[in-house]
Amino acid sequence: MPQQVLAGFHAVIARVRFSAASVREVYVDQTRRDKRMLAFIEQVEQAGLKVMAVPVERLDGLAKGTRHQGVVALALEQELAVDVNELLDDLEEAGQVPFLLILDGVTDPHNLGACLRSANAAGAHAVIAPRDRAVGLNATVSRVACGAAESTPYITVTNLARTMRMLRERDVWLVGTSDQATHTFHQVDARRPMAWVMGAEGEGMRRLTRETCDELVSIPMMGAVESLNVSVASAVCLYETLRQRSQA
Repeated sequence: MPQQVLAGFHAVIARVRFSAASVREVYVDQTRRDKRMLAFIEQVEQAGLKVMAVPVERLDGLAKGTRHQGVVALALEQELAVDVNELLDDLEEAGQVPFLLILDGVTDPHNLGACLRSANAAGAHAVIAPRDRAVGLNATVSRVACGAAESTPYITVTNLARTMRMLRERDVWLVGTSDQATHTFHQVDARRPMAWVMGAEGEGMRRLTRETCDELVSIPMMGAVESLNVSVASAVCLYETLRQRSQA
């Protein structure tokens, strides 16, 4: 099974909590003995894992440019859902109402990591993105996601519009955001099976993606800025679903 690099306190601790057995090696900066590092080492060792103190140059080489904070781990890739239909089948069998986030062409790993983190926190079942014109999972995404990349499925598809049509056929309501929409995201019935659809940084949703949505809504902007970063917009909408479902 392929290995992946986890860099930073949050990413490594999240994997240790989620699946300690998948962690193969944990390295720390041999010069750090501050309170945070000592607490990290204690937590990892309590999970039955060995911590190896190494020169920071070794960590830099493993992290390959990702900010590691003096902590790097090598772990087996987690087997999360990789097929949308299988995910929907599993949710139906478990009696859960689908709650998804679709990202149309997000290329910034920091934005993807933040979107995954928000999706995980709000209880979304998966994040879906096109295989092309989008960033994949890497060490930067894992670090920013603070463990969400290891526990929330990130499903990439060959044809996003076709996948969206399949979701509609399976009664998943597709809601996109647009500053031209006549009503706001607060007016969406988010208790039904649904997916929020977000566009890429700067460009927004592609035309076919926008036309495939069942509904377009706006996020009210009361200040001088015209739009929100895609990760912030995703968090706002995801938590609207959480709010409505919690009240229900």
